[in-house]
Amino acid sequence: QVQVVESGGGLVQPGGSLRLSCEASGSFFRLVAMGWYRQAPGKQRDLVANINPGGSTNYADSVKGRFIISRDNVKKTVYLQMNSLKPEDTAVYYCNLYPSNVNSWGQGTQVTVSS
Repeated sequence: QVQVVESGGGLVQPGGSLRLSCEASGSFFRLVAMGWYRQAPGKQRDLVANINPGGSTNYADSVKGRFIISRDNVKKTVYLQMNSLKPEDTAVYYCNLYPSNVNSWGQGTQVTVSS
């Protein structure tokens, strides 16, 4: 099964940028779609972006034009480049299979956008 470790979060001012990394394990990584998700306190966990094995991508409307998801199948890593960050982007960010699998959540990485 795919297991992941997220990293790269932190505190950033509005308008700033961060790049999140998701290091995955599992021999089937190259065959599965992956996604970045986020969850703020009191809210459900929502999909931010996903990327298929061949590299095609989809984005939530709230981040379209600002975030870029990519993957490196050799390194088994998924990235989320986050630009023009807004306070509304504050959340714990997770990566997982897409569609998500209950057994493949990592610990997440906190992103806080504040002045």
